[in-house]
Amino acid sequence: MEHSSPLIDGVGLADRTRKSRWPARLDLTQSATGLVLVLFMWGHMFFVSSILVSKDAMWTITKLFEGYFFFGASYTWIVSMVVALVIALIVTHALLAVRKFPINYYQFKTFRGHMRMIDHEDTTLWFWQVFTGFALFFLASVHLYIMLTRSDRIGPFESADRVWSEHLWPLYILLLLAVELHGGIGLYRLAVKWGWFTGNDANATRHRLKMLKWAITVFFLVLGFATLAAYIKIGIEHQGHYGERYVPSRLQALPQAVAPTDGIDTRKSV
Repeated sequence: MEHSSPLIDGVGLADRTRKSRWPARLDLTQSATGLVLVLFMWGHMFFVSSILVSKDAMWTITKLFEGYFFFGASYTWIVSMVVALVIALIVTHALLAVRKFPINYYQFKTFRGHMRMIDHEDTTLWFWQVFTGFALFFLASVHLYIMLTRSDRIGPFESADRVWSEHLWPLYILLLLAVELHGGIGLYRLAVKWGWFTGNDANATRHRLKMLKWAITVFFLVLGFATLAAYIKIGIEHQGHYGERYVPSRLQALPQAVAPTDGIDTRKSV
């Protein structure tokens, strides 16, 4: 008669199997949060770049997210709640990703040695993903804290003042480079890891994905720098009126027109 091992029968196997699934679950969570953050980043870039269309277009996008066109008043706490959710996603993603970072100089030196010896492009991309991710710990936290606590200071003049008069443009240059490189590499690695768009030739698929990854990165970098340049230009022109809020052209013609403020309906005469 065959006898079952305690590891095979009863609780033993269940415990061992359950524990072995956790790395996969953590990897799936890391991938999911990373994907959501990349998609959010792209959407955010398109919304912010509305300043390239006009100041009124950027003001309209801002007020849309504040609920102005739904509730008849601007509620900036809605933006703060979205920012808080993004912070939670970033913290979750970072805590899961840091598991794979070199934790001391010896591990880092060993990895660098292997990277030079192997000379593989995907390994180099992973290094830059780690480097930009580490940079984002510091760069993104400044921007997110400002957006969380000063969500009422978003607009054509308000954002331009922050970029230029409050001297945050160097931060945004570094943040733009780090976030676009990190997000683009991360999305490429997700596609390879989970087998998205897999064809008959794995090497050809990787080559196409890399070309697409660099095309997307270049596109968003060009869009981002053009947008930042527009805010700098507006900030320079507006620095003599620092702190003044933007009033859209259609409201400027109204008597005693003011821009919508938090919880106040200013559309009665519009």
